[in-house]
Amino acid sequence: QVRLVESGGGLVQSGDSLTLSCVASTRAFSHFTMAWFRQAPGQERELVAAIIRGAGPTSYADSVRGRFTISRDLAKNTVFLQMNRLKPEDTAVYYCALKYPGQDSFNYWGQGTQVTVSS
Repeated sequence: QVRLVESGGGLVQSGDSLTLSCVASTRAFSHFTMAWFRQAPGQERELVAAIIRGAGPTSYADSVRGRFTISRDLAKNTVFLQMNRLKPEDTAVYYCALKYPGQDSFNYWGQGTQVTVSS
């Protein structure tokens, strides 16, 4: 069983930056794909960014490419989502997720952290 704990959400203004963190309770952190998803009210959950095991490669949704950066600190079992030039449409609950190698879907999810961007 892996536990994922997100932090760093909050209320910011359009154009501001915010960094989300997710700590994973696993010794094999470097082996797994980590990702950030988000879900806005009335919308489906969408993949925002992912980082393949180790230090990459990374992938991004078109809506955030160039503004968001996913990274991980292997020593701290932590994955980050640096969000710059935030827009009101980035408002959502952001979830951290972990996927075992070879799996089609993500195996563990965090509880989510709210990000609200005011215009």
